[in-house]
Amino acid sequence: MELADILSEDSVIVCSGNKTKLDVLRRLSERAAKISGQDAATIFEAVNDREQLGSTGLGNGIAIPHGKFAGLGSVTAVFAKLEQPVEFESVDDQPVDLVMLLLAPMGAGADHLKALARVARILRTDAVVARLRRSEDAGELYGILTQPLETTRAA
Repeated sequence: MELADILSEDSVIVCSGNKTKLDVLRRLSERAAKISGQDAATIFEAVNDREQLGSTGLGNGIAIPHGKFAGLGSVTAVFAKLEQPVEFESVDDQPVDLVMLLLAPMGAGADHLKALARVARILRTDAVVARLRRSEDAGELYGILTQPLETTRAA
């Protein structure tokens, strides 16, 4: 699975004005609703319910909040670069500035896990993370995220 299969250019945003993790989750849920045609409140509830089980902040300023819910046709992703990092209760207690929201339909076990694995692999690549942090342009961020990983390692 390539990230371009689940992430569209419209799904990549640069955000400002977020003060809390809940602000970020709401903003991402709103964008996901526009892209998926689903209800933003339903998306937020699914993601926030998952977050209550334990933070999806992986460390190094990265979080991958995710959730499953009925009505979604396929795995969908939304990426946000935050202009100001927010507290996310990450494993390293560092604030988060790079967030990839993953949504999956109920029963999409294998696809959901493949998407999580792919996103985690990309966002654990130092060269990719450095390039994401240097960019302020949503189109450029999309290009960085969706190019083959072998190419991003050399950059």
